[in-house]
Amino acid sequence: MTEQRLSYIGERVYVGVDVHKETYTVTCVCQRQIVKTATVPADPASFAVSLLRWFPGATLYSGYEAGSSALVLHRALTKTGITNIVVNPASIAVAANNKVKTDRRDAKKLAIDLADGRLRGIYVPTETEELARLLPRTRAQIVEHRATIARQIKAKLHQFGLITPASRRLISSRYLREMAAWSLPPELNVSLTLLADQWRFATRQLIEMRRLLRDQAKAHEEIEKVYRSVPGIGEVVARTLATELGDMSRFANERGLFSYTGLTPSEYSSGASVRRGHISRQGSSRVRHLLVETAWRALPRDRVLKEIFDRIAATRGKKRAIVAIARRLTGRIRACFRQGTTYAIGTYA
Repeated sequence: MTEQRLSYIGERVYVGVDVHKETYTVTCVCQRQIVKTATVPADPASFAVSLLRWFPGATLYSGYEAGSSALVLHRALTKTGITNIVVNPASIAVAANNKVKTDRRDAKKLAIDLADGRLRGIYVPTETEELARLLPRTRAQIVEHRATIARQIKAKLHQFGLITPASRRLISSRYLREMAAWSLPPELNVSLTLLADQWRFATRQLIEMRRLLRDQAKAHEEIEKVYRSVPGIGEVVARTLATELGDMSRFANERGLFSYTGLTPSEYSSGASVRRGHISRQGSSRVRHLLVETAWRALPRDRVLKEIFDRIAATRGKKRAIVAIARRLTGRIRACFRQGTTYAIGTYA
């Protein structure tokens, strides 16, 4: 550990933090020199106070990779006057010869990159925005949980020769009622009954969740109206996008919006030439998936989008074409927010 100076008045100190559930590994840089390294308990408020105590009089800048505890730590740091950014891990360049990852190396790289201005922070939602996202995200988790239960039911039916692998019939309340009437070995009957009960419970939760989402949407009718006007967007997707993206006019330009949603093409440069590749996938995977799915659903409803899709798909393939449609669709939704209008089907704007 480097010896501490008594005063840092007028200095800028850059703090790289490798965040874990129980500890923070910290490297601090001032005037391109490492002035402190430490591993401290993962207590956001206490850590923020420690930074102020370690570097009295300094202007503090901190940065760390996004994770499950990122928002709590960010708020604790900014509350004490520390300028903090949360970084998308995929945006941090890694040297080809640096294949060994350790907490201290990660913290050191973050601190140096932060001091050199090579890090860009992602948007950090307010606590109110974070709370609003809980309902749509919890619903998505319940949907996935119910789908897992359905797969387990079908796997057991297939295991004992009660259905064929090619069976496409979906698990439903009616299917489970029919299954309950079958004559099955006691062990299999108990197993299927328990899974069926879990599936029904998840279904009841989804019904209740839909009611809660509708109530939540009532407080944001203007935003909801724009999203619901888009072909391929129903009430659940509208509510999810409203909580994840909100009023898209908050993005200064389309480039920022596409970067946030991960719809920006990656670039490869060699000499004077620059090639664009697949999407960078550096934004929100949850939002990106919804926007691409929306693009697929919008195609049969918007002839202009379908024409553009067919033209791109003919030369670049369907995958790239649908991403291009997702970008175009997202840009048009942002334009609606900026202009105070709803989505107009069948226009080239």
